[in-house]
Amino acid sequence: MAPLTLRGGSSALFSSTTTTAEESTTETTSSSGPKEIFRSDYTALPFKVSNVSMNFDIRDGETFIESELTIVQNTGEGDLVLDGEADALTLLSISLDGKDLVEGVDYTIDGDTLTIVSSLLPTAADGTSVLKTKVKVHPEKNTQLSGLYKSGSMYCTQCEAMGFRRITYYPDRPDNMAIFDSVRIEADKEAYPVLLGNGNKLEGGDVEGDRHYAVWEDPYPKPSYLFCIVAGKLGSVSSSYTTVPSGRKVHLEVYSEPENVSKLGHALESLKKSMKWDEDTFGLEYDLDVYNVVAVNDFNMGAMENKGLNVFNTAYCLADPKSATDLDYERIESVIGHEYFHNWTGNRVTCRDWFQLTLKEGLTVYRDQEFSGDMMQSHAVKRIEDVSSLRGRQFAEDAGPMSHPVRPDSYISMDNFYTATVYSKGAEVVRMYRTLLGKDGFRKGMDLYFERHDGNAVTCDDFLSAMGDANGVDLSQFSRWYQTNGTPTVKYSSKYDEESKTYYLTLSQESNCDEPLLIPISVGLLDKASGEEVVATKVLELKEKEQTFEFDGLNGDVLPSMLRGFSAPVKLVRAEADASEEEDLAFLAARDTDGFNRWEAGQKLYTSLIFQTLEGNQDESKTLDYVEEAFGRALNMDGNDYSIQAYALTLPSESTLAEEMTVVDPVALHKARGDVRESLARKYLSEIRAKYDELTEAMESSGSGEDIKLDATSIGQRRLRNVLLGYLCCIKDTAEERDAASELAMKQFESSYGMTDRYSALNCLASMDGEESVVARRDAALQKFYDDANGDALVLNKWFMCQAVADLPDVLDRVKSLVKHPDFTLTNPNRCSSLISAFTMNAAHFHAEYGEGYNFLGDMTAQVDKLNPQLSSRMGRGLIQWRKYSEERGALMKEALQELADMKPISSDLFEVVSSSLKE
Repeated sequence: MAPLTLRGGSSALFSSTTTTAEESTTETTSSSGPKEIFRSDYTALPFKVSNVSMNFDIRDGETFIESELTIVQNTGEGDLVLDGEADALTLLSISLDGKDLVEGVDYTIDGDTLTIVSSLLPTAADGTSVLKTKVKVHPEKNTQLSGLYKSGSMYCTQCEAMGFRRITYYPDRPDNMAIFDSVRIEADKEAYPVLLGNGNKLEGGDVEGDRHYAVWEDPYPKPSYLFCIVAGKLGSVSSSYTTVPSGRKVHLEVYSEPENVSKLGHALESLKKSMKWDEDTFGLEYDLDVYNVVAVNDFNMGAMENKGLNVFNTAYCLADPKSATDLDYERIESVIGHEYFHNWTGNRVTCRDWFQLTLKEGLTVYRDQEFSGDMMQSHAVKRIEDVSSLRGRQFAEDAGPMSHPVRPDSYISMDNFYTATVYSKGAEVVRMYRTLLGKDGFRKGMDLYFERHDGNAVTCDDFLSAMGDANGVDLSQFSRWYQTNGTPTVKYSSKYDEESKTYYLTLSQESNCDEPLLIPISVGLLDKASGEEVVATKVLELKEKEQTFEFDGLNGDVLPSMLRGFSAPVKLVRAEADASEEEDLAFLAARDTDGFNRWEAGQKLYTSLIFQTLEGNQDESKTLDYVEEAFGRALNMDGNDYSIQAYALTLPSESTLAEEMTVVDPVALHKARGDVRESLARKYLSEIRAKYDELTEAMESSGSGEDIKLDATSIGQRRLRNVLLGYLCCIKDTAEERDAASELAMKQFESSYGMTDRYSALNCLASMDGEESVVARRDAALQKFYDDANGDALVLNKWFMCQAVADLPDVLDRVKSLVKHPDFTLTNPNRCSSLISAFTMNAAHFHAEYGEGYNFLGDMTAQVDKLNPQLSSRMGRGLIQWRKYSEERGALMKEALQELADMKPISSDLFEVVSSSLKE
């Protein structure tokens, strides 16, 4: 599953409840309040469901669901405990082996569980019982978007991880893998002509009352979180793919609401690319006759890998040049790949319990990262993007109150652990296997993993064992990554002995683990005199608290290129401050043969200059000279790797910079970064404008316009041109400069057909202020963009977002006004995030003094918690880092958190986030 925010839980071990007013004053000690669940408490089910048949009778206002579960004895002792959320299900009937059960005698319902006494169930290992239930649900009222719900005119389901218990009574945990023999869906034929389910379609036809039905079968055992049905009036595009080497012809179809069918082509082509890539790279073929994808507007997450029936947030499925940016196209390709790759890493082999979530998500993120790097033909570009995201989001998570290992030890609501740590850091852990074992060794480990565990629910330890056993290596020390939270620090020092021609590199590590981690450090050595690479990339295995590595046979002093390709998710620092550090960075920025590290050196120089500007001591160093030299060199870079050039010219984000500060002053940081940006823009104004004009002319002469090309060169050209536009538009101290900047941005806005260039120009204009002519251009562009959207939900999300992140003094007032806009709603996660969550990323204004931004976020979070706890808990995270700010700001943030904590009732999702951050 690709995250916006996601959901988890399981049976007696996993719970999600809404806390009552009386319970909200407690933490985890009350038997009736939110309970903390521990990984160490895992126990296997005494009874399991082996086979399932279901019937969905969809009616206006209510849906009736009949389930037939084959129950078999599993292991241990205990009653049969089924999950079923009390606020979602109305039990109409229940029978076991043909006998109606009596509540209080044969079964009990206590909160969100239904328990059947073990004496009624099979005792022999080969014995079975058949449990039949009938329930009623109200999908039209389901604002949580979990279970069966209605999105627009379409019914759909979302079951990861605790949604199936909102559909029927079931052991709703991933280690119960069952075969869904038959899922029958019946609905009004005119209103819902398309009826979809997991697996292969067995039959369909008409029934009385202008209704129809379809029956689906999934022959592969799966946990309940992968269950899915869809019913709606949908349009589609279709094709086929023949697998290699088995030659299975697979029917591919991507669905959406009829008005969006023209935007489905890119998703379909991305699916074909994903299928071929997985065959070529890992030898993995698809295993069903059909593969369906459905785009849904109301969706809590990015996408969901339901077996044979993926459900996608429209933001990650719909694209055409007028509505989607290049980044949107790249994300769609990546997320389509991610969900397809889950067919093996998540579906065929799934996780035993939700603590093992990174087993499927971290591994699949790594796979989609590699896929995207291959598709964009530049792993350096992809690595820069992924590491930038990791540092901006996951490092902050590691340093905050919700810090947890990639395999958490406990939780209150699993919703809160579909995180950057589980996904992005989890992918880095998988990447370290690849770095340590090599490409062939990693493939051998993957092959053994599937050979051993196909069709099973397993753990992170099983994956580690397969990797180690396939390569004959002991990875027990590496397993500490799964239990260690926080971001480790690696320090380094070095010396060159001229007499022995030996270079000594000393590495040391610090982490939250009591014992040393196994950290792969990829290193290359460059000759200080010539700049030539004298030692190619070599992986050093840091296994001790401190180790010294020797490099013999060097004819002169060298400079290390450390942590190449970001070979481990750590912070790298020199053991001791050295006056030559920035000179060395300038050397690496100019000469390093590793593309990622060349970019990294430039980023460190930018960071140093920004902090010197922040502290007011810029004049005391040569940093500005080094930065200007690096910037000028990047501006005049040869070749056509325009994306690398664009990233080399881009300053570190404020969120990345904030992670380097003990106490964050967002206003001062924003100003310092802006001052450095403006300084570079003024220094190289003529060169920037010349390059911008050169790219504009090249793009026009190449036939750009309505024919938007999506090759790496064209995307890179647009990316670079828009970075340059940003520099040109940041020069606006005088009325003349503001007029020139707004005129240039307006010209690009009006002349651009594609969304990439148009939206970049709009973002520049949205932050323009001052003279009447400047404001008129800004407002005209915003109105034009809104009008041209013509109700397109994804384009309107961009319209809301660009205003939420605008650098204007009254931006909070503007956001408050937009909350009242007729196109804004708190019930749609995309729309809510595009305005409310986007504003929290506008750090200088969100953190403005007096705490008005905090009060606004607290109020919005409280309202959303009544509708959608998954979304409210994500929004509440905007307040939890209060300890990172000044005493005054921190107190105001804490006050807003306390008001949320005092809400009665409060969801367990939000309760966990708030209570964790308030703990002393």
